[in-house]
Order: sequence, then structure tokens, then C-alpha cells
Amino acid sequence: MDFAFDARTEELRAKLLAFMDEHVYPAEAVAHEQREQLASPWENVPVVEELKAEARRQGLWNLFLPDSEYGAGLTNLQYAPLAEIMGRSPQLAPTVTNCAAPDTGNMEVLTQFGDEQQRKQWLEPLLAGEIRSAFAMTEPDVASSDATNITTHIERDGDEYVITGRKWYISGAMHPDCKIFIVMGKTDPDGEDIRRQQSMVLVPRDTPGVTITRAMQVFGYEDHYHGGHAEVIFDHARVPVSNLIGEEGGGFAIAQARLGPGRIHHCMRLIGMAERAIELMCRRAVSRNAFGKALAQQGVVHNWIADARVTVEQLRLLVLKTAWLMDTVGNRGAHTEIQAIKIATPRAVVEILDRAIQLHGAGGVSQDFPLAELYAGARTLMIADGPDEVHQRSLARRELKRYV
Repeated sequence: MDFAFDARTEELRAKLLAFMDEHVYPAEAVAHEQREQLASPWENVPVVEELKAEARRQGLWNLFLPDSEYGAGLTNLQYAPLAEIMGRSPQLAPTVTNCAAPDTGNMEVLTQFGDEQQRKQWLEPLLAGEIRSAFAMTEPDVASSDATNITTHIERDGDEYVITGRKWYISGAMHPDCKIFIVMGKTDPDGEDIRRQQSMVLVPRDTPGVTITRAMQVFGYEDHYHGGHAEVIFDHARVPVSNLIGEEGGGFAIAQARLGPGRIHHCMRLIGMAERAIELMCRRAVSRNAFGKALAQQGVVHNWIADARVTVEQLRLLVLKTAWLMDTVGNRGAHTEIQAIKIATPRAVVEILDRAIQLHGAGGVSQDFPLAELYAGARTLMIADGPDEVHQRSLARRELKRYV
């Protein structure tokens, strides 16, 4: 395994680092101020649109997509250090480079499983940043950590599918530019194979019977830049049969294909969040005095910073190994490592952020520093894309299987 950055990665890293310093970090405070002046918190923020145009101009656009026909054509190993840089400003950077979930996963689904008409109608405008999208799988009335539990019905009626169900925490759905949902439901609820009961269909947002009932908060945050998270009701919403993605019964497999890259992308960005926290800790430690000396001279602060650095270096190596395996043996071959990083990275980054907040005192939980919002995002990733315990169960069973 050679983790040295190749020439293309080095070039993109340099451009992205400069873009962050010159445009993204200065825009963080501006974006907050502009949002407070909007009539609706879901409206497009002017500075975000400006940053999108600049990112496109610099070629920092769709870096996540390995398909060179549609995206940058980067491998997971090439994309990893770029996603880490974006993770230092997770609200702005992924959004303005068109590398933000859930659009990334939806574009990957359409690239791999969509037909020519679906790609033309929905993938192309998503790639261009002209529209946004949402992925509707999670439901409030069942344990959605087990995707076979979903109860939304997708019933065929002639040349149409009729969708009925209730979803929540549907990321991106509150954004005014969200025009399309990828909805997972059951087309064969009584099928013998519980992993062949589900299908995915494309449901335009303006379809009669689709109602967004409320915005869902995450630790009190509404994640405006990601398009928020919504509760959505599908009440006998009808779409053409041609809106089926792939084949009937293929929904579970498509979901697994979608979630693999999504999990590693989250972990890449989490490392960037941890790096931002370490930087803030160090700046705070050298600028504040307590009990007659700088915080940087306090032994406990030394321990926090040293432990954080060791942890980040360990996590980065594990993420890079996983990226390399995904590139060389495929997502299935890297299954254990994908689960390992999904377990290890969020919990470790949460601990780093917790100590950074502690070091900042009251400032750490305030809106004057990004730490509280970073903490909320990192803590949520111990649940999103499968809670830690599900991944632990699966990984342990795979380990034990060798001894049974």
C-alpha cells in the first residue's frame, strides 16, 4: 500500500487548500449573517452561490464521482485527502463543490443504476448543480437500522406505481431546489427473500400526494446548507413505471451500493473536522491564561492535544487503507474495513471535539466557534448510515465465523 499522493491529487489538494483559505473560511461568518436576513431560512444564500461559481471555475466540482464520464474520475484514495480538507468546513465546502450528501449518493445511484432517460432528466441537472435531491428511506415507525423493516408500499397499478408511506430525516428535502426524491419502499412485501422485497423509484417533489410536513432538527440545528431534514408523507403518490430504478426487488442491493461510498466519505470529512478541532485547541491554548500561566502549559491540555494527534493519524491510516481496498478489491472486499472506519471514526472525533469544546469553555458551546455544530454533526454520524451497534454486530459475526 503506497499512500503517497500522486501528481493529480497534489495538484487538486493545493487548489482546494487555497480555495478554502481564500474563499470558504472567510465566507463562514458571511453565510451566517446573510441567512439571518433571508425571508426563509431555506432560501439560497448569496455567498454560497458565489462560491459554487468559483469552485466550478477552478475545476473543484464533482470531485467525489469516480465515473470520469460524469465526475472527476478520481479513485477513493485520490478523493480521500480532498474530502478531509472539505471536512474542515463541513457545512460550506462540500456544498459549494457539489460534493455534499445526499446529492452525492443519489448521483452515484443514477450513474450506476439509472437508465438513459433518468440520467438525462435528473443526473445531468444534479451534476450541474441546477437542482438538489433527497433520499427517502428512514421511517419513524420502525427500526430503520434494519432496512428490511421499512413499511412504505410501492404498488403497481397499470403503468404507474402508487407510493404510500411516512418517512423522516429525509436530508435535502427542505431545500427549495430539491426537485426529486429517490424513495425506497416495498413492491413485494410478502416475498420469501426479505432482501428482495424492496425497490427504489424516482418521485418528483411536486407529485400530487407528496407532502413535506415539517423540518427535523439535529441537536437543535437545521442543517440549512444541506437542505435540512424533513418528515415527508407519501399519500397514494403516483409515478410512471419508468421511474423505477433498476429492477423490482433491487432496492436493498442499490441501498448497500449507495451506502458504502457514503460511509467512507463521511469518515474522510470527519478527519478534517478533527483537524479543525486540533487547530482551534492549539490556538486557544496559546492565547488564554488561567491560574497564572497559559493553557498551553497545563499538563491536561498537553494530554488532550497529544492524544488527539495520535488518534487522527491512526484514523487517517485506517481510512486510507479502506479507500485503497475499495479501489483494488471493490466495496464487498473492503466490507470489514468500511464497517471498522464507520465504528471508529465518529466516536473518536466526538471525543476530540468534546475536549476542544471543554478547552474553549462557554465559547465552545456558542455560535462564535464552529465546535458545537461540528460536535452535533459528528455525534449524529454514530447513528446515520447505520448505527454503530449494527456495524459492530455484523463485523463481530464475520470475525466469529472463522472459528465456528
